[in-house]
Amino acid sequence: MLGYWTTVTDPEKQGPDDVGAGFILEHVQDHVVIELPTVLGIDMSITIHVLMMWIACAILLLLFALARRQIGLVSRGFGNAVESVVVFLKGDIIEAYLGEEGKRFTPYLLTAFFFVLTCNLLGLVPGAATATSNLAVTGTLAVLTFLIGQTAGILKKGIIGYFKSFLPAGVPGFVAPIVFFIEFIGVFTKHSALAIRLFANMMADHLIVLTFLGLIIIFKSYLVALLAVPGAVALELLAVLIAVIQAYIFTMLSAVFIGIALAEEH
Repeated sequence: MLGYWTTVTDPEKQGPDDVGAGFILEHVQDHVVIELPTVLGIDMSITIHVLMMWIACAILLLLFALARRQIGLVSRGFGNAVESVVVFLKGDIIEAYLGEEGKRFTPYLLTAFFFVLTCNLLGLVPGAATATSNLAVTGTLAVLTFLIGQTAGILKKGIIGYFKSFLPAGVPGFVAPIVFFIEFIGVFTKHSALAIRLFANMMADHLIVLTFLGLIIIFKSYLVALLAVPGAVALELLAVLIAVIQAYIFTMLSAVFIGIALAEEH
């Protein structure tokens, strides 16, 4: 992200659209990097966030191909590190919230964790962008969690049993419709919050850093850089921890929501 700052020239030559909120938003919003024609009304152009997701997928494929060769009876090197993370996630999230049924969802949950983590960390590379700061990306991930969880719940309990699970036992008949409606809508709101949480946290990190740097132009003084630049660097270092935490939280909440869908009553 700090690489964007290299595009800034003399503060005295900046127009009104190049300073303040206009400058900051320009560097966190998605934008087209490769123009492609529109097919059947769909713009096929490749945006920076799409490109970052492709790069994340390529990195994961290469790294896990390497890790596969190093994992064995006695794992070594990078393979040992990956194995440690997988064992931690399986014990701390998958088995903790899903129990024995978690085996079926392990591939998805682990994939979600490493994909989100890689996208988050790529956003810290100068000149790159964070795909998870795009609500369309986090929303798609949340939809996947929703579809997997609700499909598993229907297959386990059947259609009737699935809808009955929205009505806890012992609820008085006169409030049953209200309780059912609230529980049913709650399924959608929880997954919406899952998408917004990740999006908002990653977007906020970028906005805060760029705001610190934007102070230099806003006040039109390079003296401000004596405080703004160290502050931005410190926040970027903190962003590494935030990237890991947000990937962990997304995976944990996905496991929780799938577990709720599988529960007999919730």
